[in-house]
Amino acid sequence: MSAAVRVPLLDLAPQLDAIWDELNQAVQKVLRSAHYILGPEVSGLERDVARYLGVAHAIGCNSGTDALVIALRALGLGPGDEVITTPFTFFATAEAISQVGAEPVFVDVNPETMNLDPALAERAITPRTRALLPVHLFGRPCDMGALLDLARSRGLKVVEDCAQSFGARWRGQSTGSLGDLGCFSFFPSKNLSCCGDGGLIATDDDRLAEAARALRTHGSRRKYHNEALGYNSRLDELQAAILRVKLPHLDRWNAGRRRVAETYRRLLQGHPDILLPEPAEGHVFHQYTVRIPDRDREWIRARLAEEGVETMVYYPVPCHRLGPYRQSHAGTRCPRAETLCGEVLSLPIWPELDPSVQAAVSRSFLAAVALAPRTSGREVP
Repeated sequence: MSAAVRVPLLDLAPQLDAIWDELNQAVQKVLRSAHYILGPEVSGLERDVARYLGVAHAIGCNSGTDALVIALRALGLGPGDEVITTPFTFFATAEAISQVGAEPVFVDVNPETMNLDPALAERAITPRTRALLPVHLFGRPCDMGALLDLARSRGLKVVEDCAQSFGARWRGQSTGSLGDLGCFSFFPSKNLSCCGDGGLIATDDDRLAEAARALRTHGSRRKYHNEALGYNSRLDELQAAILRVKLPHLDRWNAGRRRVAETYRRLLQGHPDILLPEPAEGHVFHQYTVRIPDRDREWIRARLAEEGVETMVYYPVPCHRLGPYRQSHAGTRCPRAETLCGEVLSLPIWPELDPSVQAAVSRSFLAAVALAPRTSGREVP
């Protein structure tokens, strides 16, 4: 591939071009309305998303991080409580637990799915454990059957981190509709994205929904009658309007991502130094993430960058080894997650990615892997 031809990790232009007129009309409607906070677009989006997910309530907020914090607060979690989660995720998952005063308990992942291992989660339960916080990483649903059975048997709550899985389904049900609460991000790179920050909480529980709505508006159910310390975490009308335009296209876009993933599988399968993500029912491929156990990943990334192919590492450091947790969790061992952090590499993916471009990316990737120095790679335990 010529370095003059750049392949980004994500290209939103085809999506935007296809719905440009609809977006313009929606944005102009909001601008002319002069109603920008918690207006008809937010309430309309909440109805639309609740219907799509199959839940009773959807509560818009200003980010996926806030969705997690507010969900945990709505459950009443705080100091002295433990929440079991994965170390192989974006920092916000653990950060939200700490922000409410609870303690994240990091449990290792299943190396094939890269998601929280239910068997290991069960072993980590203590008398202080109050909740499980699984992450549907890269758009692949967790083993929710095992996690929900575990939660019910031990009296635990379940908060789903669906930041990367809008539209994913587990046994026909939408992620975010399975636990007590589901938390979504509309960050611009997500499968369903706005043009800035945005988030949403989903639940079937009337009481939790009421608590979440109050917490997003300074702890008040009625204006100027604050009952708790809450947050200024309201989804903007403009972002809600954009999301309402995009939502009807989501299933088609996710189908496009699955097609792209299948093309990568066909082009890359069989290489002894590359481990591909296994196909899974309901997977929406927010990222297409491979593993390179025995080759120098950074050398490969640099070689691809020279040829115009952008890649990303999600994530280079497990949460329990990041600054805020390094000392407090010095004894935590998650060897599978730690190994994955040194092996994973995400290739370009978006719904409209042309197969011919994928073929060129794959040729460059295979050539880089073949030439890359070997490392002392080891199998994930």
